[in-house]
Amino acid sequence: MILASIATALNVSSSFSDPEGKDQMDNIVDSLNKAYEKFVLASANVLEAKESAGGQKASLTDAALENFKEKWELFRVACDQAEEFVESVKQRIGSECLVDEATGLTAATGQATAAAGAATSLPPISAVRLEQMSRAVRWLVLELQRGSGGVAAGSVHSSSTGFDARFSEDSTQ
Repeated sequence: MILASIATALNVSSSFSDPEGKDQMDNIVDSLNKAYEKFVLASANVLEAKESAGGQKASLTDAALENFKEKWELFRVACDQAEEFVESVKQRIGSECLVDEATGLTAATGQATAAAGAATSLPPISAVRLEQMSRAVRWLVLELQRGSGGVAAGSVHSSSTGFDARFSEDSTQ
């Protein structure tokens, strides 16, 4: 109930442009809400079991604690899934904005787009080229994370020619 209220307040579910994504988000919010409710109910059961046992250790209390632990873990898994979904949506939105900006397809007015283009003096690039550059950057990041640090033997990048042979657009320069 809490999470559904947050989603409604943010108007996220009604403005989501991808129907499958909206359904996925609704399912995640529902499962998170159900896991939370079960967790709260398990908490109440522990307190009731402890009260009925008079503070003594009893099998009923132990069972309630085990159930509480299980519901806590399920709630944590649901939270992790929701967090992963939010991160993936944030990345997708960021990527879409980057592509729109790079290709000149912003939602701004034509004058604002022209003014922005004049300020940077960079022409828009194709979405295909942007994706190629993005892959190249990810590849370089992975190489750096592996600890290679320098240019690997047999690298396709030629520093003397200043282009990357993996991209046909660069080889025509």
